[in-house]
Amino acid sequence: MIDFDPGTAAPTKGTNQRNGGDLVVETLEALGAKTVFGIPGQHALGLFDAMGRGNLHFVSSRVENNSAFAADGYSRATGEVGVLFLSTGPGALTSLAGLQEAYATGVPMVVVASQIPLDGLGARRKGMLHQLDDQKASAANVTKSQRLIQHASGIPSAIQDAWTEAISSPQGPVWIEIPQNVLLDPIMVPPVEDALAEAFDNPPRVELIREAVKWLSTAERPAIIAGGGTRRGRAEKSLLSIAEQLRAPVICTPGGNGAFPWTHELSLQSWIEDRYMTDVLEDADVLIVIGSSLGEVTSNYFTFEPRGRIIQIDAEPRVLESNRPGLGIRADAGQALAALDEALSAAGAADAVTRSWHGTSPEDVVKKSLAKVKARLESQDLAKELKFMADIREAVPADMQTFWDMTISAYWGWSCWDARQGQFHSAQGAGGLGYGFPAAIGGAVGLETTGKPSRVLAVSGDGSSMYSISELATAKQHNVPVTWLIVDDGGYGILREYMVGAFGQATATELARPDFVKLAESFGVPARRVAPEEVGDALKASFEADGPNVVVVETLLKMFGPTHLE
Repeated sequence: MIDFDPGTAAPTKGTNQRNGGDLVVETLEALGAKTVFGIPGQHALGLFDAMGRGNLHFVSSRVENNSAFAADGYSRATGEVGVLFLSTGPGALTSLAGLQEAYATGVPMVVVASQIPLDGLGARRKGMLHQLDDQKASAANVTKSQRLIQHASGIPSAIQDAWTEAISSPQGPVWIEIPQNVLLDPIMVPPVEDALAEAFDNPPRVELIREAVKWLSTAERPAIIAGGGTRRGRAEKSLLSIAEQLRAPVICTPGGNGAFPWTHELSLQSWIEDRYMTDVLEDADVLIVIGSSLGEVTSNYFTFEPRGRIIQIDAEPRVLESNRPGLGIRADAGQALAALDEALSAAGAADAVTRSWHGTSPEDVVKKSLAKVKARLESQDLAKELKFMADIREAVPADMQTFWDMTISAYWGWSCWDARQGQFHSAQGAGGLGYGFPAAIGGAVGLETTGKPSRVLAVSGDGSSMYSISELATAKQHNVPVTWLIVDDGGYGILREYMVGAFGQATATELARPDFVKLAESFGVPARRVAPEEVGDALKASFEADGPNVVVVETLLKMFGPTHLE
């Protein structure tokens, strides 16, 4: 074992003495952690030394922000807690953009960051390497809570509490930091044998469910918006039952994509940015909003003007009525919808009133609205884009999980992607570039760990891919079964389109970029370049291969025309 003197960080002769790092690893293993993402750093070496004596699988990324995305993708793909190890100062700070996505989307993670030795803390400027005035304050904007552990004996309880908080709705990342000397100093604490973390209960209040049932029992035109909280709360079964009882059309937000069967006769799918769908939602006399703030995208860029009453369900109290007044029910979506489903059944809500949208059945309203959207798209010279997305969907197995960067293909995916039995993951929470590939690496590692089919698809543009191009080394090193589709349009395509639309010309959107095929091959990762019409066949072949691979398509895709400006 290599140990370090906490004052000088100089190597000393190794011993078999357990230290604070062992307590971290032992507690995480007792809680069920299997995999850790991160990058070693000087103050964190006690963590990594301890991992050598444990059973955690470590995946070393090349940039800390990508480590955070990978832990996020691991959690989304498996439903387990993502674990991230960070070094002090620059390493910790570099992770924050990735943690913003996890925080905004409600992804449970436990983040363990190292810290300078205790005697350097507290605004004293000793000139220590990586020293910050208050490191955990930097994480306060992007994590649920932050803890500084000052004594090794407090490590097991702190990690157990952090794990509990991470999995309790609203879920999210929790930050723990441990000084270098606390990780390295010998300890008297015995090995951790068990640890228990159970999510806090977050049920709806009875009187609020009762009031919601009153509203819905007399509603003629109920409709439902299923946001990301629906998926996080595993509320899909209850959502389906409620929708069928009420004969309520259901539309999914980008985060909620997959929460409701795409081809169901009540499914408005995910065309949330189309004015025809906005019209339907505005016409609802009671609108149930689950796990969504009715924010910028869901409200069709704040043009949504509902005429009926709103029932809003969310685990985060700050979300309730943040954009629209309504009956706010603070609760986990799964618990709330289960309670609402049971109460509606008991009240006989399905037979209480005729569901009619001005003489038209809800099912016909859905069918006609989808037909209008299709006609609008077909009138916009988008044949290439529609075929491109359809070819990808046809090539991807029904149960494969997909991870999408902030790129034109993903914006299409938000609206048109039928997740089927797989899951659709994107960076719609915070909207940072570079999410797709590292998150897919984490997802594939997690699926492999749980014994499930582990091949996943990542989709990026040429601009966003450069944020995570170094993770080709990670994928190769760990032989991760990720197929990475890079759609190369020579720049920041969506920003180019926005600027041309707004100003008549684009500025600073064009990019010099590498030969992605040769670059991937230089990492030892197989790659191919294909024409847009060949993307389906190329993906199918890539899915049959072992380890990571890359498919590059050079093409300029357009977005469908915005309807919020009409």
